[in-house]
Amino acid sequence: MIDLDTWIALDRAHVWHPYTQQATAPVPLPIVSGQGAWLRGADGRNYLDLIASWWVSIHGHAHPVIAQAIAEQAGRLEQVIFTGLTHEPAVRLAAALVKRLPEGLSRVFFSDDGSTAVEVAMKMACQYWRNQGEERGRFLVFEGGYHGDTVGAMSASRSSGFFEGYGRMLFPVDSVPFPATWNGDEAVAEKEARALEALERYLESSGLGCVAMLVEPLIQGAGGMRMCRPGFLAAVAARLRQAGVLLIVDEVMTGFGRCGTLFACEKAGIAPDLICLSKGLTGGFLPMAVTVCCEGIYEAFLGETFDRALAHGHSFTANALGCAAALASLSLFETEQTLARIAAIEAIHRERLAALGRAVEFPRVMGVVAAMELALADRGYGSRITPPLIQFFLDRGMIVRPLGAVLYLIPPYCISAEDLHRGWDGIDAAVRQFSHC
Repeated sequence: MIDLDTWIALDRAHVWHPYTQQATAPVPLPIVSGQGAWLRGADGRNYLDLIASWWVSIHGHAHPVIAQAIAEQAGRLEQVIFTGLTHEPAVRLAAALVKRLPEGLSRVFFSDDGSTAVEVAMKMACQYWRNQGEERGRFLVFEGGYHGDTVGAMSASRSSGFFEGYGRMLFPVDSVPFPATWNGDEAVAEKEARALEALERYLESSGLGCVAMLVEPLIQGAGGMRMCRPGFLAAVAARLRQAGVLLIVDEVMTGFGRCGTLFACEKAGIAPDLICLSKGLTGGFLPMAVTVCCEGIYEAFLGETFDRALAHGHSFTANALGCAAALASLSLFETEQTLARIAAIEAIHRERLAALGRAVEFPRVMGVVAAMELALADRGYGSRITPPLIQFFLDRGMIVRPLGAVLYLIPPYCISAEDLHRGWDGIDAAVRQFSHC
């Protein structure tokens, strides 16, 4: 094992970290191992992972059931081309997902990450209409949404503010208002009514040219953990169905328990035409994503010529190790009563957030996601307050990564009540120190 100084020197010489200004960023924290909700640093300190390592490690780090499943699979088959061939872990995973997803979602297409799952869904939706003799060319999204970093996903995410530098690469996407709400929001019904009116106007004037509406159900993640009510999402789905516009739900972040149910769609009582899943799919062990569509969309691609087929694929499509990890991760929802754990986390979130009172703005909770905003003049993602906030938590042995002025917690489901309260104690201290900076 290399010594720490060499490790850091090699990182500085050769590594380009994501969403990082390399010229001004501090030295990255070297991590050597993880267990449950904790990470072990090369400095000998333990760090409480309060964001599930960018929202992927849903059951915690190094879970033995998932690790064993990967090891056993690696001894049999690690990878095989998935065009013209198949393997048992992929077939079992596809069936397991369809069994748990909203009714009607029946065909599973494997890819590599959340962005590509969205890209696949957008391509499926476009070609679905073309294969039926219709040329539809516009997508509809909610303002402020974020769907990934590939070109189609960036185009759908333009209003999030992350991709201003890539404007010439992006294609036009239409948007309607998102009625972001929070605890005690007295104007939520009025905001929802305005948003639905805007949607109705759009569908009336442009619905026949709309490929699909792409939404993050219930929570806009990277856009600031902005939340809407389940009833609003159900109303949106009903209007799209009536207008004959496809609904794509991006559950890359919300899927696998984040909102309190296995999928956010379940909480809203909706059945989309396509769903995008990644992040928690393999329990955080391996990169993998799926796009699942209804049978009607799948059947539109069938025919005697290749031009009707979906011309999309990845070298590691349906990687056998990832499939084994995902199957093990799904099994833990039953064997560890994961949804009950999530309910307990949500109860603590609500208790501690309420105790902050007026010290924070726009407090909101759904499932394991708790978010609030500091009263700051500079609130954007690149806010000057972000680096000292991150360091504030690191100094206290916690991994927290604010979205500008938005402080949020998305802990792994295995976190103990004691450790979660420890995290909230850190939030309390940060609010006292940084509010009104």
